[in-house]
Amino acid sequence: MKQFLAEIFVWWHGQTWGTRLYLWRFFRYVGSDEFGNRYFEAKAGDKRWVVYNGPAEPSTIPPGWHGWMHHRTDTPPSSETYAARAWEKPHLQNLTGTPLAYRPDGSLLTKGQRPRVTGDYDAWSPE
Repeated sequence: MKQFLAEIFVWWHGQTWGTRLYLWRFFRYVGSDEFGNRYFEAKAGDKRWVVYNGPAEPSTIPPGWHGWMHHRTDTPPSSETYAARAWEKPHLQNLTGTPLAYRPDGSLLTKGQRPRVTGDYDAWSPE
C-alpha cells in the first residue's frame, strides 16, 4: 500500500503513475544497471529516459549508461555487443555533501591546520 501511495504522490523517489503510463505508451524498456536504475528509449528513438532506484541522483548512472543516455553511443550496455573500454574506471557515486566527501588539506571541514604557504607564492597586499 505504501508503494502504491508513493507512486501517486512522490515524484522524487522513483516514478509516479503518470510517468509509468507515459513510459508504457511511448517508450520501450532497454535494460537496467547494477544499481537497479531502469532505462527506456522512445519508440521513435529520439529520447532516452531513466527511472532511478531510489532518490533521483544522476551520479548513480554508471559510465556506460551515461554515454548511452547522452547519445554518445547507440549501443546500450545491456546489449550483447557492448564492450566497455579498457580505460573505463569503475563507477564512483558523487559523495559531495556527505560525511564521505573528499576534503583536501586546508579545507575548513578537515582536522588540523592549513599547510603553510611555500616560497612560490606572494600574498597580495594593498598599497
